[in-house]
Amino acid sequence: MSIILSANKVTKIYTSGSRSLKVLDDVSFDIQQGEIVSIVGPSGSGKTTLLGLCAGLDNPSEGNISLCGENLNKLNEDGKAALRNKKVGFVFQNFQLVPTLTALENVMIPLELLGQSSAGKTAKSLLDRVGLKDRMDHYPSQLSGGEQQRVSIARAFSNTPQILFADEPTGNLDDATGQNIESLLFEMNAQERTTLVLVTHDLELAEKTQRIIRLKGGRVLSDTMTNTLTVHG
Repeated sequence: MSIILSANKVTKIYTSGSRSLKVLDDVSFDIQQGEIVSIVGPSGSGKTTLLGLCAGLDNPSEGNISLCGENLNKLNEDGKAALRNKKVGFVFQNFQLVPTLTALENVMIPLELLGQSSAGKTAKSLLDRVGLKDRMDHYPSQLSGGEQQRVSIARAFSNTPQILFADEPTGNLDDATGQNIESLLFEMNAQERTTLVLVTHDLELAEKTQRIIRLKGGRVLSDTMTNTLTVHG
């Protein structure tokens, strides 16, 4: 298997006036293609910052990140955006759907950015797979939290990503809805054979992944394999 994501001595420092805050400190790890990995840690440990750096949404203060064979330090913003459009999917805690677009139109966005002529057909198929066949023409405000996250998952898989980043995907949902979303995410991921990197404070969810990277105070506290060999088939 090849390495799809590599962080090498990554440090992130935020500066405000004369004050500086080191959020990440010398973080290194490699993730193989097809792995299902969770990044866990207490609030303020740098989880979401690390995810943003790995996806090229922000730049490290020191160190290198390689994503899908590309050194992100060597890409400009347009280059990183193009890489994300083609090879990366995202699921966020707060869904990040466009409120003025229907569920169908939200899922079509990445496909239209890639110039796919069959965007509508592909988006309808994905919404059907996530159980929203009858909700395609609804706007986000007309959908429950769980339904909005299903739209978000459909959108995340629309560009057939090589790697999917999920940031607290069940954080805004009640327990029952959250478990349904977990199952759907793992199921879709298994079907598409996507690499999944999951940021969560939920240790129960983390235990369902194959590997747990624990952060504390911006450093890697541990990096261990779990007993999970396969997730939902």
